Amino acid sequence: MGDLDAQLATCNIGERELLRMIGRYGEENLQSYFDELLDYGERLTRQAIEAWPDGVYRFTDYIDNDGFSEDAIPIQCAITVEGSKVSVDFAGSSPQVRGAINSTLSFVKSATYLSVRCALEADVPNNAGVYRCIEITAPEGSILNPRMPAPVAARALTGYRVVDCVLGALAQIAPKKVMAAGEGGNTVIALSGYAKGASEPFILVDMINGAWGGRFNKDGMEGVTNPSQNMSNMPIETLEARYPIVMEAYGFAEDSGGAGEYRGGLGLVREYRIEAEEVVAQIRSDRANHAPYGLFGGGSGACSANYLRSDDGLSPLPSKFTRTLHRGAIIRHEQAGGGGYGDPLKRTLEGIEADLANGKITREYAEQRHKVVFDGDKIDRARSNTARNAK
Repeated sequence: MGDLDAQLATCNIGERELLRMIGRYGEENLQSYFDELLDYGERLTRQAIEAWPDGVYRFTDYIDNDGFSEDAIPIQCAITVEGSKVSVDFAGSSPQVRGAINSTLSFVKSATYLSVRCALEADVPNNAGVYRCIEITAPEGSILNPRMPAPVAARALTGYRVVDCVLGALAQIAPKKVMAAGEGGNTVIALSGYAKGASEPFILVDMINGAWGGRFNKDGMEGVTNPSQNMSNMPIETLEARYPIVMEAYGFAEDSGGAGEYRGGLGLVREYRIEAEEVVAQIRSDRANHAPYGLFGGGSGACSANYLRSDDGLSPLPSKFTRTLHRGAIIRHEQAGGGGYGDPLKRTLEGIEADLANGKITREYAEQRHKVVFDGDKIDRARSNTARNAK
């Protein structure tokens, strides 16, 4: 209700200010200005696209599975640049699936518009004029354009992979505008049951936001929302105050970012200890079998993983599941890290030293992926440069 009240208040304020503008400038004048803003967005978009080399650029990425079958689900796109127009065709993508991750075509279009907009210049306005330059098609009956009554409630996961797929193709067109793959979209961990005996029902839906991929001149960010979302991680103090759950761990997974001249962001780790007598746990995660890709020589990010912790250690769980758990059970989720950008042997020794000091990578990671040589606990710069130049 709070969300709905906030949206209603926003609509009321928007209506008030729009009427105020109409009263000041007149409806006819405003309409001409609005039309010109859209035309302006289209003109700048076409100018940007005209600077791209004509051609067809293809990319394929994967969703691990739909939760019913273990089969990988391909998302395939072909971007055609022709003059000032771009067409994006998703032919070759998976047929619609049994799980609720089918995406409506409208959502696929939204994810594609967002991706193409990321590759445009910063001064292109974010308005519908941009859309006029982009044609989007997906086969009917596919996971990206399903026939009714296909289940679509968890379509966000597929939208995230559409973004990854389109950005992978755009990297061939505008490499300095596109980052390597991020964590693959937020993980959803849902826990429901009764608190205080059987008197108070609860439902926790925890959406974990993780890592961006490396960029052409910056490392990937961490602990932030996916570029196709708008949300943030729930503070564990809030979570523990509201639900019969104790967070045993919350932090970064070391060595999870893909190596590169610019490193991918680290994946997040969360551990939930159940304090209720019984809960139904449902997890929708991905990138357990298909790691976030790196670009231009950058390494893939680490895969995601789910575990049930016990005195005997960690027992692996599927990336998508529903099961009943009891008091004392501990669920551990390790989110995927972002892919790296560029040759890992070109990463500066200063950057590697900072990562080591901050606990983001281990000595073994530095030795294996960046070919550095240690003298005791410190990097031997001369020997490291010799080893890295020798490749």
